[in-house]
Amino acid sequence: MPTQERRRVVVTGMGAITSAGLGTEPLERALRGDTNCFRRVDLFSTDGLRVDIAGQVDRIPDSALAGTAARRRASRSDRLVLFAVEHALRESRLEMSREDRGRVATSIGTSTGGMLETEAFYETRLFETPAGRFRPQLLSSTVGAPTDIVAASIGAFGRRLGPSTACSSSAISIAMGLTWIRSGAADVVVAGGTDALCRMTYTGFHALQALAPEPCRPFDRDRQGLTLGEGAAVVILEEEERARQRGAPILGVLRGAGLSCDAAHPTAPHADGLGASQALRSALTDANLSADEVEYVNAHGTGTPQNDACEARALHSVFGERSAQLPVSSTKGLLGHLLGAAGAVEAVATVLALNGGFAPPTVGLENPDPECALDLIRGRARDLRFTIAASNSYGFGGNNCSLVLQRP
Repeated sequence: MPTQERRRVVVTGMGAITSAGLGTEPLERALRGDTNCFRRVDLFSTDGLRVDIAGQVDRIPDSALAGTAARRRASRSDRLVLFAVEHALRESRLEMSREDRGRVATSIGTSTGGMLETEAFYETRLFETPAGRFRPQLLSSTVGAPTDIVAASIGAFGRRLGPSTACSSSAISIAMGLTWIRSGAADVVVAGGTDALCRMTYTGFHALQALAPEPCRPFDRDRQGLTLGEGAAVVILEEEERARQRGAPILGVLRGAGLSCDAAHPTAPHADGLGASQALRSALTDANLSADEVEYVNAHGTGTPQNDACEARALHSVFGERSAQLPVSSTKGLLGHLLGAAGAVEAVATVLALNGGFAPPTVGLENPDPECALDLIRGRARDLRFTIAASNSYGFGGNNCSLVLQRP
């Protein structure tokens, strides 16, 4: 379908829960600041590990969307995303009772689903101990469970997807939502991602020596690794004319998305960032935009030596000499790496920045790596009135996704 004939897809609602707080308002305040939102992990023991911090969520309120039975079986990841969905629906002024529910789709990405509860289940049985605060059930253990509980809680009978492509999971969820709206397969898509901290993820990255012993410092020449986080974010996607007809707020325009695969290594990125650059180029083509029209990039920016350097090479490849003057930042120095939820949280952060007239800083960045050679934002947020932004998400195995977002 020619680009000019496509249905224009807009964001009419957003919800988020992160270590910055409950909702998009505390997230925006944190994005404008210069202090990270990390704390000592207390969801499980970190004894014997050299790292004990993460972007842990302090409190998850019960969602009014889920009934008693759903709340009883919900994992921490489920509870995070239900909070985000409830707030996104409220902001979009979407009343499910007035919708054709067969035309409402759900797409929620995650990397581990209910792994924290799965760990508690096996611990309880292995050591024959009483059930702790994480109920030893396996009803919400799968990576598809968050999508299932969201669809059931809002009564959405339309298309359903639960991508699990590591750290690009929720960006791909949003990309699929874009496709469904454009093609006419859905009127509304509830898209996003969620991931809770768990022992497997924490100790796994520790074993890979990928966790920094101190708060992460993306793009810093002295960076030592990533800091993990948890949370959820959701966007409500609709076709623009439909959204305007029902009086919905237009928060942003989802112009395009691009996906690619490194086809190189199970965990390490392609050394030259070929997959990453391909995803971004594809997203720009999909958006019918040139690289010169992008005014800000929300980088994947994990803080690991390899990933940051490879992403910088990808940006240099796409933007050429202009990359040295292109504002770039990573929010992972603020919130940590939210894995399957990262892409959705960073997409929401990008929309907040587009509407707020600012570019978030890379918290923790003190000495920019000369090898990266980008206009890296550090310190506090930079006043920047911009219209077009890209948000990058890259997962293990070279699962890449870039989104292009526009101020309404």
